Amino acid sequence: MKPLLIAAALLGLTACDADVTAKHDATKEKVAITGDAEGKLKFDLPFASGQIKLPQAMMKSADFDIDGVKMYPGATISGFNVNAEDGRALVNIAYNAPAAPDAVRGYFLQQFKDKGVDARESREGIEGKSKDGDRFTMTFTPDGGATKGSVVIDAKGGKHDD
Repeated sequence: MKPLLIAAALLGLTACDADVTAKHDATKEKVAITGDAEGKLKFDLPFASGQIKLPQAMMKSADFDIDGVKMYPGATISGFNVNAEDGRALVNIAYNAPAAPDAVRGYFLQQFKDKGVDARESREGIEGKSKDGDRFTMTFTPDGGATKGSVVIDAKGGKHDD
């Protein structure tokens, strides 16, 4: 699970509707990327900033995983943020799942157990640590018979204070 690789992959898929501005501040070490359900992506990198439009299907497919644990079946990504600075990346992914929160939480807990990922139920939802040491939390909020959820990944490049 490498959040910066995810960000690079998203930028690599920017074949349509790109608006990029070159930047000259090579000393800036901060990265910020934000996307929404319609595929509108804004980015601010040390060498460029701009906006692009990703194919909306990328957001609908919810293709992401934590150590092999995939998103809940039928879920769609409704937005994401990636902020990285000084060797640390904070990734926040919002999603909608077509089942009640208890079912979605149960799915993730079972999948983490099956894959040997350190994860446990918490008051807010699930908290855990990936196999490469990145901490993550998940929340599950009722939305009718469905779930609005979030995944927050705190990647410190393997430098976690335990």
